[in-house]
Amino acid sequence: MNYYPYFSGSKLNLRTNLSRFTPILKLKIMFKKLSLGLASGLIAFASYGQTIVPTTPQNKNVVLEEFTGIYCVYCPQGHAIAQSIKEANPERVTLINIHTGGYAAPSGSDPDYRTPYGSAIAAQSGLAGYPAGQVNRHVFPNRGMTNGGTAMGRGSWEISADEILAVASYVNVGVEAFLDIQTRELVVHVEAYYTGDSPQSTNMLNVALLQNNTKGPQTGGGAGNNYNHMHRLVDMITGQWGEEITTTTEGTFVDRTYTFTIPEDYNNIATVMEDMEVAAFITETQQEIPTGSSTQPYFTGVTIADDASIKSVMPIGPTCSETIAPVVKIKNNGQNTITSLEISYEINGEPHTYNWTGSIPALWEEDIQLPETTFTAQATNTVTFSIPNDEDTSNNTYDLTFDQAPEGTGTIYVDIITDNWGDELSWELKDSAGNVVQSGTGYGNNATINLRFDIAADCYTFTATDSFGDGGNRVTVTDTDGNQLFRVVGNWGSEKSSEFSSDGVLSVNQSALEGINIYPNPTKETLNISNAETANIEVYDMLGRMILSKNNISLNEQLNVSGLNAGAYFVKISKEGNSTTKKFIVTN
Repeated sequence: MNYYPYFSGSKLNLRTNLSRFTPILKLKIMFKKLSLGLASGLIAFASYGQTIVPTTPQNKNVVLEEFTGIYCVYCPQGHAIAQSIKEANPERVTLINIHTGGYAAPSGSDPDYRTPYGSAIAAQSGLAGYPAGQVNRHVFPNRGMTNGGTAMGRGSWEISADEILAVASYVNVGVEAFLDIQTRELVVHVEAYYTGDSPQSTNMLNVALLQNNTKGPQTGGGAGNNYNHMHRLVDMITGQWGEEITTTTEGTFVDRTYTFTIPEDYNNIATVMEDMEVAAFITETQQEIPTGSSTQPYFTGVTIADDASIKSVMPIGPTCSETIAPVVKIKNNGQNTITSLEISYEINGEPHTYNWTGSIPALWEEDIQLPETTFTAQATNTVTFSIPNDEDTSNNTYDLTFDQAPEGTGTIYVDIITDNWGDELSWELKDSAGNVVQSGTGYGNNATINLRFDIAADCYTFTATDSFGDGGNRVTVTDTDGNQLFRVVGNWGSEKSSEFSSDGVLSVNQSALEGINIYPNPTKETLNISNAETANIEVYDMLGRMILSKNNISLNEQLNVSGLNAGAYFVKISKEGNSTTKKFIVTN
């Protein structure tokens, strides 16, 4: 395990490349006497040593401000949508969660996550419900909750973010921060470079202080009082609407540094230094954000020099695969930066080693994916992880268990009970090669759908998806022996997946249905059903309604489907007390 002494105490170590930080140190010293130290430079770029902001034209970054609360049933769905946007673009998306409005007003002893700034930001957005969000404070036609408003429902955030990411920006923003955990002194360094002219002669620079990992109440999400509130706005270092940038033409370079002491708490909610985050963005007035950026601070003042810890390992669900690629979260609890680490792990007693290299600064975390590793499966599998001993040996090991996926027969039943929004539900069954072998969507409201399929011997993944993100539909998968292979019920969120294996053995007398084939698929006028002599057939639409049937069909039956609307259908074929269901598509 290698450590690099990035900082020593609260001072830069002499072995650090000081030239990178010289502008920050000078500015900090000049304005140390101010309670909110501010140094601003507005000078020609050619005469200044720029360090953290690109000077070539870049596309806009996303700043998603989410209006939320603690009594908001659907807010966790909004948080999940926002997080997925960030995970898809980790370096280009900034999330700011603003607790405001009635759902944020605490009752009894519940915490108050509101700030003096939230109400005004919400008011100018035109929001009309929670959760709401504004992407770069931009007006997207026909998406706002109110006419001309920037606040949108969560269903519009992703498409709006994608549009912003594809648009060129006339200004770039870079931000870095340094936080002494002993003195609580935060130094924020922001740079901006104009690659084009702003449409406004004056822009505003905003610096926001956020706090992550605050455990507290939430009506939705199923976590009760232990919901993990992320990206929570706690302060605006530059005030309600930011500080002026008075020259906004091409070639302008802006450099500002702020020194700010983080209080012990906000509204009696403790500030945790290692959970702080800084966001910086520019607005044209109080609206329209051309771009922004965010960062976790670099920490100083850590009293222990070297301490790598295994904070967690991503859970592994039941699997029928005999390979895994664990993801280990390493946290650096020491001051020195970790640059390499030997991770040892045993799967059911079989040893493996992975040598990682990279950079984990003080108090930062890193998810490290281990290589795909083959193992001999057991009913319950155990993985033991370890890293070399350092100044604290209590956090150098971690144990994880996971089960073998259930095994079913070659005939499965998919039973669905939809809620009031059945069209939000879709599902698919994939084989081990990732091919979709069965799927369904477009169901009616409060409908019951019972499907039966024959599948080959293989490992399968069944996934149920709710497009709105609140679940509510009930989906179960069982086999002919009654083994439960998959089940979701209640508020299960946006997506649930689970693996199971099939032995490929059909139910008793199911051989009577072997060899049945339907073609062509898709079809326009005629669906041929072969090898199903004397069987009875029923055709259902995606709402579960039977729309035609026929008994005692011929060996090579031709079914006229020219009168059906274009879309997906199921044909249920029954013979000798058994049945199979096949999906087909009708085209125009």
